[in-house]
Amino acid sequence: MDVRELALDTLLAIEQKGAYSHLQLNEAIQKGRLDGRDAALLTEIVYGTVQRRDTLDYYLAPFLRKARRLEPWVRVLLRLTLYQMVYLDRVPDRAAVFEAVEIAKRRGHRGIASLVNGVLRAIGREGLPSIEAVDDAGKRLALATSHPEWLVRRWIQQYGYEEAARMCETNLRPPQSTARVNRLRATVEEALERLRAEGMQAIPGHVAPEAIRAEKGNLAHTETFRAGWLTIQDESSMLVARALDPAPGERVLDCCAAPGGKTTHIAERMGGRGEVVAVDIHERKVMMIEQQAKRLGLDNVATLALDSRRLGERFAPESFDRVLVDAPCTGFGVIRRKPEIKYTKGKDAIAALVEIQQAILRAAAPLLKKGGTLVYSTCTVEREENEEAIARFLADHPDFFLDASLAERMPKPVRPHVKGGMLQLLPHHFDSDGFFIARLRKRV
Repeated sequence: MDVRELALDTLLAIEQKGAYSHLQLNEAIQKGRLDGRDAALLTEIVYGTVQRRDTLDYYLAPFLRKARRLEPWVRVLLRLTLYQMVYLDRVPDRAAVFEAVEIAKRRGHRGIASLVNGVLRAIGREGLPSIEAVDDAGKRLALATSHPEWLVRRWIQQYGYEEAARMCETNLRPPQSTARVNRLRATVEEALERLRAEGMQAIPGHVAPEAIRAEKGNLAHTETFRAGWLTIQDESSMLVARALDPAPGERVLDCCAAPGGKTTHIAERMGGRGEVVAVDIHERKVMMIEQQAKRLGLDNVATLALDSRRLGERFAPESFDRVLVDAPCTGFGVIRRKPEIKYTKGKDAIAALVEIQQAILRAAAPLLKKGGTLVYSTCTVEREENEEAIARFLADHPDFFLDASLAERMPKPVRPHVKGGMLQLLPHHFDSDGFFIARLRKRV
């Protein structure tokens, strides 16, 4: 199947079936048996079209005013073709238009093919409508960066226009490919040397001392990864285990633990001693944690399929030295990796998730020993899910307090972003995921 037709099917699955972009894309690459070059083109078209969806629709709108109601696949075909015309220099406009018309002929009828040809050629002749002509700054930023206007206005209110703009612009760039080195098996230098021997281009990370960044290629496809030297993980996410700071021999609870990146990092930092109990609501995801631990050679990880709101049914009060609540969240800090979430999650999702987060915190709090440490983390930039969630928890639990020692546990570049016992990283700070971390202590 042609790359562009595969892209059309992939985009339709994402939009109509709610498929995750990265999973659907991997399936399409395998289905099409694509080589490296075609796989790269498919990835670029799919991610780019999802990332720029609202901008592309703004550009298309003046040319579709006379068109009758479009079938969804026709609109998606126009989007992915316009994406190539506007954003991909290596794809000639003529070739992109020709391929779109051929797909329209195969999937529809002559009238649809004529419409697709007419719209795309009219854009080539007349040019695109100007986003700069939009007077309202918030709406203009939303259109230019293809983010929902309600979300952009929310970020402007929370962070100011400049920070919101930088965040939106960063969300349009491809994410960094990073991995954590398993310090129980190798040093960063040894891992980099082994990767170089495999022909991989990688460098030390920007923030986390145990991180490496791939300059080219997929780290998960290396023998170094298969041998248990690496875990695929973003650098911001690596800071969570540092915030928790577990000690060898302790008993640690990791709530909502799948797919196991933080669980295994905690276990590694404990030197393989003590116990990390990893809980997740889904049996299938629990199996993923077990597979990760086995590949990394970690024997101190125990798993349990359980809704973390029901922790008290399985564990005794004050039975853990440390607790991590890596809470379900909107994920607005990882839009670069999952671009569809900026369209699929609305204001109502925030309110619903806040209640789930509080329920998990309430269930986890009694399980922590006096003097113990609780870390709360999310991969979102929403203050209602982050700072405000912690304020609400502390108001209801006077036996907990924010631990200002979080800063000294963070790498030096990150410390300026720590306030009290809380850290909020935005995607443009270190070209990593947006992440929130709070370190709390339970009074003795």
